Amino acid sequence: MENIRGEIIKSTRISDGEGQYFFGYYDIPAFSQNGKYHLCHRAKIWERLPREDDVVDLGIIDIETREFRKIAETTAWNFQQGAMLQWHPKNPNDTIIYNICEDNVYRGVIQNINTGDKIRLEMPVANVDPTGSFALSINFSRLYDFRPGYGYAGIVDPFKDEKHPAEDGIFIIDLETGKARLIISLEEIWNLTKDYLRGLARKILINHITFNTDGSRFVYLARYFPEGSSRWGTAVMTADIEGEDIYKLSDYDVASHYHWRDPEHIVFYANCTGRSPEGLQLYELKDKSFESKALDTEFFTSDGHCNYSPDRKWMLYDSYPDSNNFRHLYLYNLEKQKGVDLGAYYHDPRIQKESVDIRCDLHPRWSPDGKNISFDSIHEGGRHVYTANLEDVMKTF
Repeated sequence: MENIRGEIIKSTRISDGEGQYFFGYYDIPAFSQNGKYHLCHRAKIWERLPREDDVVDLGIIDIETREFRKIAETTAWNFQQGAMLQWHPKNPNDTIIYNICEDNVYRGVIQNINTGDKIRLEMPVANVDPTGSFALSINFSRLYDFRPGYGYAGIVDPFKDEKHPAEDGIFIIDLETGKARLIISLEEIWNLTKDYLRGLARKILINHITFNTDGSRFVYLARYFPEGSSRWGTAVMTADIEGEDIYKLSDYDVASHYHWRDPEHIVFYANCTGRSPEGLQLYELKDKSFESKALDTEFFTSDGHCNYSPDRKWMLYDSYPDSNNFRHLYLYNLEKQKGVDLGAYYHDPRIQKESVDIRCDLHPRWSPDGKNISFDSIHEGGRHVYTANLEDVMKTF
């Protein structure tokens, strides 16, 4: 059966050997700064959710030789975001950051890939600021109860029976000392958002959280656990690195994937109720304001993983499976407001027979020079990492 359709780029599989290979999310740095290496997870499973004793190998792939070198291993991982494996912004060729489970505690690790030297952090990493000074942390056990594809199995949430505990929420980690402290509690978030729910008592958590491009502020998605047939709602909020100057961009509604353009603007696939007539669409929002602008209602017709190029002139985008189970990969010229379908890759629906959280999204990612991309896919019958050069395609716009 044909497993690639309409590919106008030449994609190359860089993962090889036994096992299931993937990187993870679209907004985490996968390429080393020099373009020589690509970070990768290597798992033994792919047909079920990871359990608390499932080990995944963490390593680097030499992009030229396709050789995988194991650097570490962990049991704190999932198929969507892996172990938050990423390059350290201060040493993006030699040092990595990832999460582990040690002595029944989740924590982050900073490791030099050449010497093996490690620094252990007090809490697990959810996002690293672009200067490499701080990281944000959330409760991955609570997240697992909400969406297993994004949390970690094995440790029971100590606040499982509390709807919005004052001791849990958003933590900031000093990457030099490894120390962590609470900066915004779930109780505080609840008090800022509860009026929208008109008295309904809901259990809330933080699902996604990301620093802006200069590390001065961050955005976070507060969501409530679904009850009965109802889906969760998402409140979008921003704050400074001390957890102060909180701004609510939207109340509990539909809000999904996002990416910062600059310190003030963020693109969001959301339902901008009361702001724009386009409804559910890909918008560019301005932080601490009510300003919004739909990017291109004819091109961005469904939810996808949006990713600005390093120079902010292009956007990568992908799709969920179409009616024939193909995931599409897109490139969009922001200045000319023109996009192209780079190719479509088959996604066997049987891989999701146990849980939608073991799906393999493309999650397209940029190289630091903006010339190459990588993505994950299962179109060859296993989970693998692929790269492609976009220079020739870019010249056609």
